[in-house]
Amino acid sequence: MKTISFAMVGLSSRGTALAEAAAQPEKGWQLVAGMDVSEAARRKFAEKFPQAKLYGDLDSLLADRSIQAVFLTSPDFLHEEQACAALEAKLAVYCEKPMAITIEGCDRMLETARRTGSRLFIGHNMRYYPVICKMKEIIDSGLIGEIQCGWCRHFVAYGGDAYFRDWHSERKNTTGLLLQKGAHDIDVMHFLMGGYTRRVVGMGQLSVYNRCARRDPGEPGEADFNGMRYPPLEQSGYSPVIDVEDHNMIMMQLDNGMQASYLQCHYTPDAERNYTFIGTRGRIENIGDDGQCELHVWTRRTSRQTPDIVYHLAPAEGTHGGSDPMILQNFFDFVMNGAKTSVTPVAARNAVATGVLGHQSMRNGNLPQEIPQLDPALIAYFENGQKK
Repeated sequence: MKTISFAMVGLSSRGTALAEAAAQPEKGWQLVAGMDVSEAARRKFAEKFPQAKLYGDLDSLLADRSIQAVFLTSPDFLHEEQACAALEAKLAVYCEKPMAITIEGCDRMLETARRTGSRLFIGHNMRYYPVICKMKEIIDSGLIGEIQCGWCRHFVAYGGDAYFRDWHSERKNTTGLLLQKGAHDIDVMHFLMGGYTRRVVGMGQLSVYNRCARRDPGEPGEADFNGMRYPPLEQSGYSPVIDVEDHNMIMMQLDNGMQASYLQCHYTPDAERNYTFIGTRGRIENIGDDGQCELHVWTRRTSRQTPDIVYHLAPAEGTHGGSDPMILQNFFDFVMNGAKTSVTPVAARNAVATGVLGHQSMRNGNLPQEIPQLDPALIAYFENGQKK
Protein backbone atom coordinates (compact mmCIF):
# COMPACT_ATOMS: atom_id res chain seq x y z
CA MET A 1 0.00 0.00 0.00
CA LYS A 2 1.25 3.48 -0.86
CA THR A 3 1.71 5.81 2.10
CA ILE A 4 2.20 9.55 2.47
CA SER A 5 3.43 11.36 5.58
CA PHE A 6 1.94 14.80 6.12
CA ALA A 7 2.15 17.72 8.54
CA MET A 8 -0.29 20.43 9.62
CA VAL A 9 0.83 24.07 9.58
CA GLY A 10 -1.50 26.17 11.72
CA LEU A 11 -3.00 24.19 14.57
CA SER A 12 -6.16 26.22 15.09
CA SER A 13 -9.63 24.71 15.27
CA ARG A 14 -9.71 24.25 11.47
CA GLY A 15 -6.23 22.73 11.52
CA THR A 16 -7.21 20.27 14.21
CA ALA A 17 -10.49 19.35 12.52
CA LEU A 18 -8.77 18.76 9.18
CA ALA A 19 -6.04 16.73 10.88
CA GLU A 20 -8.66 14.51 12.50
CA ALA A 21 -10.30 13.92 9.13
CA ALA A 22 -7.01 13.39 7.26
CA ALA A 23 -5.21 11.10 9.72
CA GLN A 24 -6.24 7.73 8.28
CA PRO A 25 -3.27 5.33 8.44
CA GLU A 26 -5.47 2.51 7.14
CA LYS A 27 -5.49 4.43 3.83
CA GLY A 28 -1.80 5.26 4.02
CA TRP A 29 -2.39 8.86 5.21
CA GLN A 30 0.07 9.32 8.08
CA LEU A 31 0.03 12.44 10.29
CA VAL A 32 3.62 12.87 11.47
CA ALA A 33 4.05 16.53 12.49
CA GLY A 34 2.44 19.86 13.32
CA MET A 35 3.66 23.44 13.44
CA ASP A 36 2.32 26.56 15.14
CA VAL A 37 3.98 29.61 16.66
CA SER A 38 1.62 29.33 19.63
CA GLU A 39 2.84 27.07 22.41
CA ALA A 40 -0.72 26.69 23.69
CA ALA A 41 -1.89 25.52 20.25
CA ARG A 42 0.97 23.01 20.04
CA ARG A 43 0.17 21.68 23.49
CA LYS A 44 -3.51 21.26 22.67
CA PHE A 45 -2.65 19.55 19.37
CA ALA A 46 -0.31 17.15 21.17
CA GLU A 47 -3.16 16.00 23.39
CA LYS A 48 -5.09 14.82 20.32
CA PHE A 49 -2.12 13.60 18.27
CA PRO A 50 0.62 12.39 20.63
CA GLN A 51 2.43 10.66 17.75
CA ALA A 52 3.07 13.95 15.91
CA LYS A 53 6.34 15.83 16.20
CA LEU A 54 5.76 19.48 16.99
CA TYR A 55 7.58 22.55 15.69
CA GLY A 56 7.38 26.23 16.56
CA ASP A 57 8.66 27.56 13.22
CA LEU A 58 8.21 26.63 9.59
CA ASP A 59 11.90 26.28 8.70
CA SER A 60 12.37 23.54 11.28
CA LEU A 61 9.35 21.64 10.02
CA LEU A 62 10.46 21.91 6.38
CA ALA A 63 13.86 20.50 7.36
CA ASP A 64 12.15 17.29 8.54
CA ARG A 65 12.76 14.94 5.63
CA SER A 66 10.11 12.47 6.82
CA ILE A 67 7.39 14.88 5.66
CA GLN A 68 6.04 14.56 2.11
CA ALA A 69 3.06 16.94 2.21
CA VAL A 70 1.82 19.89 4.27
CA PHE A 71 -1.63 21.25 4.99
CA LEU A 72 -1.67 25.05 5.38
CA THR A 73 -4.52 26.06 7.69
CA SER A 74 -2.77 29.21 8.89
CA PRO A 75 -4.18 32.77 8.56
CA ASP A 76 -4.71 34.00 5.01
CA PHE A 77 -1.84 36.49 4.96
CA LEU A 78 0.65 33.66 5.58
CA HIS A 79 -0.45 31.40 2.71
CA GLU A 80 1.81 32.85 0.02
CA GLU A 81 5.09 32.71 1.94
CA GLN A 82 4.38 29.35 3.57
CA ALA A 83 3.19 27.71 0.36
CA CYS A 84 6.16 28.93 -1.66
CA ALA A 85 8.60 27.76 1.03
CA ALA A 86 7.00 24.31 1.14
CA LEU A 87 6.95 24.05 -2.66
CA GLU A 88 10.65 24.98 -2.76
CA ALA A 89 11.23 22.17 -0.25
CA LYS A 90 9.69 19.77 -2.79
CA LEU A 91 6.62 19.08 -0.65
CA ALA A 92 3.06 18.66 -1.88
CA VAL A 93 0.92 21.52 -0.58
CA TYR A 94 -2.74 21.61 0.44
CA CYS A 95 -3.49 25.32 0.98
CA GLU A 96 -6.79 26.41 2.46
CA LYS A 97 -8.74 29.04 0.57
CA PRO A 98 -8.29 31.83 -0.21
CA MET A 99 -5.12 30.91 -2.06
CA ALA A 100 -3.54 34.25 -1.07
CA ILE A 101 -4.71 37.79 -0.34
CA THR A 102 -3.24 39.38 -3.49
CA ILE A 103 -3.23 38.49 -7.18
CA GLU A 104 0.55 38.78 -7.18
CA GLY A 105 0.75 36.30 -4.30
CA CYS A 106 -1.35 33.76 -6.19
CA ASP A 107 0.72 34.16 -9.35
CA ARG A 108 3.95 33.69 -7.39
CA MET A 109 2.56 30.43 -5.97
CA LEU A 110 1.63 29.24 -9.46
CA GLU A 111 5.06 30.05 -10.86
CA THR A 112 6.81 28.38 -7.92
CA ALA A 113 4.76 25.22 -8.28
CA ARG A 114 5.48 24.99 -12.00
CA ARG A 115 9.21 25.67 -11.61
CA THR A 116 9.73 23.20 -8.77
CA GLY A 117 7.32 20.55 -10.02
CA SER A 118 5.85 20.31 -6.50
CA ARG A 119 2.12 19.56 -6.32
CA LEU A 120 -0.19 22.43 -5.35
CA PHE A 121 -3.81 21.91 -4.27
CA ILE A 122 -6.21 24.60 -3.01
CA GLY A 123 -8.86 23.65 -0.45
CA HIS A 124 -12.03 24.99 -2.08
CA ASN A 125 -14.16 22.41 -0.30
CA MET A 126 -17.48 23.90 -1.41
CA ARG A 127 -16.96 22.26 -4.80
CA TYR A 128 -17.46 18.99 -2.93
CA TYR A 129 -20.64 20.00 -1.07
CA PRO A 130 -23.46 17.59 -2.01
CA VAL A 131 -25.81 20.47 -2.86
CA ILE A 132 -23.23 22.02 -5.21
CA CYS A 133 -22.40 18.68 -6.84
CA LYS A 134 -26.10 17.96 -7.44
CA MET A 135 -26.70 21.45 -8.80
CA LYS A 136 -23.78 20.97 -11.20
CA GLU A 137 -25.26 17.64 -12.36
CA ILE A 138 -28.66 19.23 -13.03
CA ILE A 139 -27.21 22.22 -14.88
CA ASP A 140 -24.96 20.02 -17.02
CA SER A 141 -27.92 17.80 -17.91
CA GLY A 142 -29.46 20.69 -19.85
CA LEU A 143 -32.69 20.64 -17.84
CA ILE A 144 -32.78 24.43 -17.55
CA GLY A 145 -31.11 25.10 -20.91
CA GLU A 146 -28.12 27.36 -21.47
CA ILE A 147 -27.19 29.28 -18.32
CA GLN A 148 -27.11 33.03 -18.89
CA CYS A 149 -27.03 34.51 -15.40
CA GLY A 150 -26.39 33.53 -11.80
CA TRP A 151 -27.00 35.17 -8.43
CA CYS A 152 -25.79 34.37 -4.93
CA ARG A 153 -27.07 35.88 -1.69
CA HIS A 154 -24.78 35.08 1.23
CA PHE A 155 -26.26 35.57 4.71
CA VAL A 156 -23.42 35.39 7.28
CA ALA A 157 -25.07 35.16 10.71
CA TYR A 158 -21.75 34.32 12.36
CA GLY A 159 -19.90 37.24 10.77
CA GLY A 160 -19.81 39.29 13.95
CA ASP A 161 -18.19 36.43 15.83
CA ALA A 162 -15.92 34.89 13.21
CA TYR A 163 -14.58 37.96 11.41
CA PHE A 164 -14.89 41.09 13.55
CA ARG A 165 -13.29 39.82 16.76
CA ASP A 166 -9.85 38.69 15.54
CA TRP A 167 -7.29 39.19 12.73
CA HIS A 168 -9.95 38.98 10.00
CA SER A 169 -11.13 42.52 10.81
CA GLU A 170 -8.10 44.23 9.22
CA ARG A 171 -7.44 44.72 5.52
CA LYS A 172 -3.73 44.05 5.97
CA ASN A 173 -4.57 40.47 6.95
CA THR A 174 -7.35 39.64 4.50
CA THR A 175 -7.64 42.42 1.88
CA GLY A 176 -11.33 42.21 2.83
CA LEU A 177 -14.19 39.83 3.57
CA LEU A 178 -15.51 39.85 0.01
CA LEU A 179 -12.26 38.01 -0.76
CA GLN A 180 -11.89 36.05 2.48
CA LYS A 181 -15.41 34.67 2.64
CA GLY A 182 -16.58 35.21 -0.90
CA ALA A 183 -13.71 33.28 -2.53
CA HIS A 184 -15.81 30.14 -1.93
CA ASP A 185 -18.88 31.54 -3.67
CA ILE A 186 -17.06 33.23 -6.54
CA ASP A 187 -15.38 29.90 -7.27
CA VAL A 188 -18.68 28.02 -7.07
CA MET A 189 -20.27 30.45 -9.54
CA HIS A 190 -17.31 30.09 -11.90
CA PHE A 191 -17.60 26.30 -11.54
CA LEU A 192 -21.34 26.08 -12.20
CA MET A 193 -21.36 28.69 -14.95
CA GLY A 194 -18.32 27.33 -16.80
CA GLY A 195 -16.25 30.51 -17.01
CA TYR A 196 -14.06 32.98 -15.14
CA THR A 197 -14.77 36.63 -14.36
CA ARG A 198 -13.12 39.03 -16.81
CA ARG A 199 -14.60 42.30 -15.45
CA VAL A 200 -15.94 43.11 -11.97
CA VAL A 201 -17.69 46.07 -10.36
CA GLY A 202 -18.10 46.34 -6.60
CA MET A 203 -19.94 48.27 -3.92
CA GLY A 204 -19.50 47.83 -0.18
CA GLN A 205 -19.45 49.58 3.15
CA LEU A 206 -18.72 49.24 6.85
CA SER A 207 -21.85 50.48 8.57
CA VAL A 208 -22.59 48.28 11.60
CA TYR A 209 -19.50 46.81 13.27
CA ASN A 210 -17.70 50.17 13.22
CA ARG A 211 -20.33 51.29 15.76
CA CYS A 212 -19.87 48.33 18.13
CA ALA A 213 -18.02 48.35 21.46
CA ARG A 214 -14.39 47.24 21.13
CA ARG A 215 -12.12 45.16 23.34
CA ASP A 216 -8.87 46.50 24.74
CA PRO A 217 -5.92 46.12 22.31
CA GLY A 218 -4.10 43.96 24.84
CA GLU A 219 -7.03 41.58 25.25
CA PRO A 220 -7.06 38.49 22.98
CA GLY A 221 -9.91 38.16 20.52
CA GLU A 222 -12.61 35.51 20.88
CA ALA A 223 -13.87 34.33 17.51
CA ASP A 224 -16.05 31.46 18.75
CA PHE A 225 -19.65 31.50 17.55
CA ASN A 226 -22.22 32.38 20.21
CA GLY A 227 -25.84 32.48 19.10
CA MET A 228 -26.75 34.77 21.99
CA ARG A 229 -24.47 37.57 20.74
CA TYR A 230 -27.14 39.31 18.68
CA PRO A 231 -28.07 41.96 17.61
CA PRO A 232 -24.55 43.29 17.00
CA LEU A 233 -25.03 46.86 18.21
CA GLU A 234 -25.90 45.53 21.68
CA GLN A 235 -22.70 43.46 21.96
CA SER A 236 -19.10 44.23 22.91
CA GLY A 237 -15.62 42.73 22.60
CA TYR A 238 -15.04 43.51 18.94
CA SER A 239 -11.59 44.05 17.43
CA PRO A 240 -9.82 47.32 18.25
CA VAL A 241 -9.15 47.83 14.52
CA ILE A 242 -11.97 47.22 12.02
CA ASP A 243 -11.42 48.48 8.49
CA VAL A 244 -13.08 45.79 6.36
CA GLU A 245 -16.58 46.14 4.95
CA ASP A 246 -19.46 44.28 6.63
CA HIS A 247 -21.67 44.40 3.49
CA ASN A 248 -20.23 43.59 0.05
CA MET A 249 -21.75 43.39 -3.44
CA ILE A 250 -20.17 42.66 -6.81
CA MET A 251 -21.36 42.21 -10.38
CA MET A 252 -19.30 40.01 -12.69
CA GLN A 253 -19.03 39.61 -16.45
CA LEU A 254 -17.61 36.19 -17.32
CA ASP A 255 -15.34 35.34 -20.21
CA ASN A 256 -18.07 33.13 -21.74
CA GLY A 257 -20.58 35.99 -21.95
CA MET A 258 -22.55 35.11 -18.81
CA GLN A 259 -23.19 37.56 -15.99
CA ALA A 260 -23.34 37.00 -12.23
CA SER A 261 -23.84 38.86 -8.98
CA TYR A 262 -22.76 38.11 -5.41
CA LEU A 263 -24.14 39.78 -2.28
CA GLN A 264 -22.67 39.23 1.19
CA CYS A 265 -23.83 40.57 4.57
CA HIS A 266 -22.26 39.91 7.98
CA TYR A 267 -24.99 41.15 10.31
CA THR A 268 -27.94 38.97 9.31
CA PRO A 269 -29.65 36.78 11.96
CA ASP A 270 -29.75 33.77 9.60
CA ALA A 271 -27.00 31.84 7.81
CA GLU A 272 -27.23 30.44 4.29
CA ARG A 273 -25.78 30.63 0.82
CA ASN A 274 -28.65 30.94 -1.63
CA TYR A 275 -27.74 30.42 -5.29
CA THR A 276 -29.94 30.66 -8.34
CA PHE A 277 -29.01 30.06 -11.96
CA ILE A 278 -31.28 30.99 -14.85
CA GLY A 279 -31.07 29.38 -18.26
CA THR A 280 -32.95 29.45 -21.53
CA ARG A 281 -35.33 26.69 -20.37
CA GLY A 282 -35.71 27.29 -16.65
CA ARG A 283 -34.23 28.17 -13.27
CA ILE A 284 -32.64 26.30 -10.34
CA GLU A 285 -32.31 27.45 -6.72
CA ASN A 286 -31.01 25.82 -3.55
CA ILE A 287 -32.95 25.93 -0.28
CA GLY A 288 -30.30 25.27 2.37
CA ASP A 289 -26.61 24.68 1.67
CA ASP A 290 -25.65 22.14 4.33
CA GLY A 291 -27.25 19.03 5.78
CA GLN A 292 -30.83 18.42 4.67
CA CYS A 293 -31.26 20.64 1.58
CA GLU A 294 -33.60 21.02 -1.34
CA LEU A 295 -33.07 22.04 -4.94
CA HIS A 296 -36.04 23.68 -6.64
CA VAL A 297 -36.37 23.75 -10.42
CA TRP A 298 -38.83 25.70 -12.55
CA THR A 299 -39.25 24.75 -16.23
CA ARG A 300 -42.59 26.41 -17.01
CA ARG A 301 -44.27 29.67 -16.13
CA THR A 302 -45.70 29.46 -12.63
CA SER A 303 -45.32 31.04 -9.19
CA ARG A 304 -42.11 30.91 -7.19
CA GLN A 305 -43.95 28.94 -4.49
CA THR A 306 -44.69 26.02 -6.83
CA PRO A 307 -41.51 24.62 -8.41
CA ASP A 308 -41.92 21.96 -11.08
CA ILE A 309 -39.30 19.66 -9.57
CA VAL A 310 -37.99 19.39 -6.01
CA TYR A 311 -34.85 17.39 -5.21
CA HIS A 312 -34.47 16.36 -1.56
CA LEU A 313 -30.86 15.92 -0.41
CA ALA A 314 -30.01 13.90 2.70
CA PRO A 315 -27.23 15.06 5.06
CA ALA A 316 -23.78 13.73 4.16
CA GLU A 317 -21.33 12.34 6.69
CA GLY A 318 -18.21 14.30 7.56
CA THR A 319 -17.24 17.83 8.50
CA HIS A 320 -17.93 20.92 6.37
CA GLY A 321 -21.24 19.58 5.09
CA GLY A 322 -19.73 16.24 4.16
CA SER A 323 -17.17 17.87 1.86
CA ASP A 324 -14.01 17.20 3.91
CA PRO A 325 -13.89 13.43 3.30
CA MET A 326 -14.27 14.00 -0.45
CA ILE A 327 -11.76 16.81 -0.79
CA LEU A 328 -9.18 14.91 1.27
CA GLN A 329 -9.63 11.82 -0.88
CA ASN A 330 -9.16 13.99 -3.98
CA PHE A 331 -5.99 15.58 -2.56
CA PHE A 332 -4.33 12.32 -1.59
CA ASP A 333 -5.34 10.65 -4.86
CA PHE A 334 -3.84 13.62 -6.70
CA VAL A 335 -0.56 13.50 -4.79
CA MET A 336 -0.19 9.73 -4.67
CA ASN A 337 -1.67 8.72 -8.03
CA GLY A 338 -1.88 11.86 -10.18
CA ALA A 339 -5.70 11.91 -10.12
CA LYS A 340 -7.59 14.84 -11.63
CA THR A 341 -8.71 17.49 -9.12
CA SER A 342 -12.11 19.18 -8.98
CA VAL A 343 -10.53 22.61 -8.53
CA THR A 344 -7.27 23.77 -10.10
CA PRO A 345 -4.91 26.42 -8.69
CA VAL A 346 -5.80 28.55 -11.73
CA ALA A 347 -9.48 28.49 -10.69
CA ALA A 348 -8.49 29.41 -7.14
CA ARG A 349 -6.36 32.28 -8.44
CA ASN A 350 -9.24 33.63 -10.51
CA ALA A 351 -11.56 33.58 -7.49
CA VAL A 352 -8.98 35.62 -5.55
CA ALA A 353 -8.48 38.02 -8.47
CA THR A 354 -12.23 38.68 -8.63
CA GLY A 355 -12.40 39.33 -4.88
CA VAL A 356 -9.32 41.56 -4.81
CA LEU A 357 -10.50 43.68 -7.73
CA GLY A 358 -14.05 43.73 -6.41
CA HIS A 359 -12.65 45.38 -3.29
CA GLN A 360 -10.56 47.73 -5.41
CA SER A 361 -13.68 48.77 -7.32
CA MET A 362 -15.80 49.41 -4.23
CA ARG A 363 -13.00 51.46 -2.64
CA ASN A 364 -12.31 53.54 -5.74
CA GLY A 365 -15.57 54.97 -6.99
CA ASN A 366 -17.12 51.67 -8.13
CA LEU A 367 -15.10 51.67 -11.34
CA PRO A 368 -15.02 48.45 -13.42
CA GLN A 369 -11.86 46.38 -13.00
CA GLU A 370 -10.38 44.04 -15.61
CA ILE A 371 -8.99 40.71 -14.36
CA PRO A 372 -5.34 40.34 -15.45
CA GLN A 373 -4.83 37.28 -17.61
CA LEU A 374 -2.34 34.50 -16.92
CA ASP A 375 0.35 33.23 -19.29
CA PRO A 376 -1.37 30.57 -21.45
CA ALA A 377 1.55 28.21 -20.84
CA LEU A 378 0.98 28.50 -17.09
CA ILE A 379 -2.73 27.80 -17.53
CA ALA A 380 -1.94 24.76 -19.66
CA TYR A 381 0.42 23.37 -17.04
CA PHE A 382 -2.24 23.34 -14.34
CA GLU A 383 -5.09 22.30 -16.61
CA ASN A 384 -2.92 19.32 -17.59
CA GLY A 385 -2.71 18.12 -13.99
CA GLN A 386 0.64 19.76 -13.19
CA LYS A 387 2.56 17.42 -15.45
CA LYS A 388 5.76 18.64 -17.06
